[in-house]
Amino acid sequence: MRLDPVHKASCHCGAVKFDVLLPNGLDNPRRCDCSMCRRRGAIVASAPLGGLRVVEGQEYLSMYQFNTMTAKHFFCSRCGIYTHHQRRSYPEEFGFNVACLEGINPFELGEVPTYDGINHPSDR
Repeated sequence: MRLDPVHKASCHCGAVKFDVLLPNGLDNPRRCDCSMCRRRGAIVASAPLGGLRVVEGQEYLSMYQFNTMTAKHFFCSRCGIYTHHQRRSYPEEFGFNVACLEGINPFELGEVPTYDGINHPSDR
């Protein structure tokens, strides 16, 4: 799926707004079956650290860490929506909630692969 290079995104209530740089479009959307992703159910894609910029509502973001305390998961403290996370596998990237992108319906993406987060290499 091809998108403009910079795409607008937000949480459900609109308190947190962010831009995501997607020069190759929506590349490699996926799910993960780790304990966190399994519960939140979001489809994620990735952007480089410099490719995701919170433009409004930084003060509404809450961060959650668990297990190895490496990944940083961000949520809107008002509406509870997961917006993005700094990845543990690739800390130079953000994973972001595809459903937060304006004009994207994640249910129209078709088949989305699921990654094996239960057996993450960092847990061995």
